[in-house]
Amino acid sequence: MTEENGVADLPKIELHLHLEGAAPPDFIRRLAQEKGVNLARIFGEDGTYAYRDFVHFLDVYEAATEVLKTPEDFARLTTAVLEESARNGVIYTEAFLSPDFCGGRDVGAWREYLHAIREAAEAAERQHGVTMRGIVTCIRHFGPDKARETALCAAETAGDWLTGFGMGGDEAKGRQGDFAYSFDMAREAGLRLTTHAGEWGGPDSVRQALTELRGIERLGHGVRAIEDPRLVEELAEAGTVLECCPGSNVKLGLYPSVAKHPIERLRAAGVKVTVSTDDPPFFHATMRREYEDLSRAFGWDAEVLTELNETAAEAAFCDAETRARLKQRLRAAPA
Repeated sequence: MTEENGVADLPKIELHLHLEGAAPPDFIRRLAQEKGVNLARIFGEDGTYAYRDFVHFLDVYEAATEVLKTPEDFARLTTAVLEESARNGVIYTEAFLSPDFCGGRDVGAWREYLHAIREAAEAAERQHGVTMRGIVTCIRHFGPDKARETALCAAETAGDWLTGFGMGGDEAKGRQGDFAYSFDMAREAGLRLTTHAGEWGGPDSVRQALTELRGIERLGHGVRAIEDPRLVEELAEAGTVLECCPGSNVKLGLYPSVAKHPIERLRAAGVKVTVSTDDPPFFHATMRREYEDLSRAFGWDAEVLTELNETAAEAAFCDAETRARLKQRLRAAPA
């Protein structure tokens, strides 16, 4: 038991994790050395990723992907990320995957990358007991045309493992509705939908997501909905799930501390919230630390956090058999 009532040791479900953004700095540094690429500019003196603000964070993020060039690179990355997830008690994770970085949005190349990622994920599940599913994400600041190519990659590989489609990137670039064609394509292929909104774009970006895109079940972040009480009521009534990443929001300066983060107010208002790390090494985050910080800030105990994990299990883009297995593992955890 920890001072936070053992919450750090709970089994955890994570719904918002960018695969490339979860790359440990040491992993990227080693890969850069192997390939003879100088990435010194993206690291600070302490060896961690260094950036000034959100836009610069995106630049550093994309620079780190420069050394991820082959399916084998992404297989190694998947192994490293899931080993870290398992160390933090994660039993299920949904990782955002970007064909932009995996074969340049070419469907044939993307299949090879996806196969390598899935094989590594299945090996990690056998070895560490952590299950992974993939969500293809288009990148907003790359524009709607490239998003259509990404959506085609997603539609052509939709199935029991590649189960969702979403959008990340700079919320200041265009409207959600500019990407409606891509989301329609993904939905028609049977993929379930999420999109980043309500992080930097404010509550209006949440309304855009819900009105301009059809079939959105979850929102990446979504926390600035708290600034519009009527919107909070609508989210609660609709059962829209928020993929909250408190540590990410604090590190990027959206809120001054976890205690000032709106996740508790949203939960108290009946909005379905979950907890994830987003791009953990960029924000010095782990799932264990997220739980400890939330327990400290709001007095959340194992019961509250188990309820959030049950919400995440219900919201997961997985099949019924996997969902039932996750719920069983949550229930079997010691109180």
